[in-house]
Amino acid sequence: MADQSIAGVAGGMATAVEGDRSARARLVILLLCLALGVSIFLSLTSGASDASAVGVIGDWLFGSVPGDAALNARDQLIVWDIRMPRVLLGVLIGAALAVSGAVMQGLFRNPLADPGLIGVSAGSSLGAVAVIVLGATVLAPVTALLGTLALPLAAFVGGLATTLVLCQVATRRGQTSVATMLLAGIALAALAMALTGILIFMADDRQLRDLTFWQLGSLAGATWQKIGSVGPVIGLALAAMPFLARGLNALALGEATAGHLGIPVQRLKYTAIVGVSAAVGASVAVSGGIGFVGIVVPHLLRLLIGPDNRYLLPASALLGASLLLLADAVARTIVAPAELPIGIVTAIAGAPFFLWILLRKRGIVDL
Repeated sequence: MADQSIAGVAGGMATAVEGDRSARARLVILLLCLALGVSIFLSLTSGASDASAVGVIGDWLFGSVPGDAALNARDQLIVWDIRMPRVLLGVLIGAALAVSGAVMQGLFRNPLADPGLIGVSAGSSLGAVAVIVLGATVLAPVTALLGTLALPLAAFVGGLATTLVLCQVATRRGQTSVATMLLAGIALAALAMALTGILIFMADDRQLRDLTFWQLGSLAGATWQKIGSVGPVIGLALAAMPFLARGLNALALGEATAGHLGIPVQRLKYTAIVGVSAAVGASVAVSGGIGFVGIVVPHLLRLLIGPDNRYLLPASALLGASLLLLADAVARTIVAPAELPIGIVTAIAGAPFFLWILLRKRGIVDL
């Protein structure tokens, strides 16, 4: 009984430090649900085409409307086969990047931590670049066998391989050192980027153009097939991460204290790293490099609702999905009929916020 009460105290310790913000957190989560609905609607109705998403959805729900010329095959194609997969992929990737950032910040006990710290993004990029550059030569049998799935699968395998090497390097006598994991992640990311640079040097003009747009990030290639390939991976990772909330709250007190409170620290580390690797690797596989979502969203919410991961993780998923959809809507409309890479939009919005975080931590700004 005493152990249960102590564990309960650990689970709520993060909020108790700065006062109980649970009521505010619940309200914020409710508002974020509404914001996500609005973002989905705006994303479905935004684009270079004038297709009526409202009319198409109404036609699907209530049947054809006589005399309404807007409801035609072109609108159906644009909304269901182009915009809808893009919206769903944006929701999955935005939630995956934001929740992964929140988990990494809790694991490293550092609000500036980011999924890219452990080298998963760099490993995924290496796998994708290898397929783009070598797909017609060395990897021709693989690309011929897998077809359009070759790129996302290669990116996912690259991220998974990075994770396995990272765990091997950072684990000694059954214990994983977070500090060693961080340093090893930086080293592996540097190595993956160096190998990626070699492949880019080998690429021809067409491949360089493909690589440039892929590395800047985009949801333009969203299809139902891609959602079917990465959706289960991201979905399982997102479903598992809320179960880490209690352990991450206790870990904020230190590994020794968390262990005394009954938290399986070693298993928590492995689960967090594997979950982040799966979510980020699958996301990078289909969207390319999209930065700053994983660091900006959790930090902003931590300032608003506090550090309690029971609320921070679901709130991060909702806000990450909403922000990525809004960024994608801006990318599609700001230079229409052309399309701006979404990574540029998130960097323009996220970089100033990141600088503000750094200045705030140094006490240069007070707000």
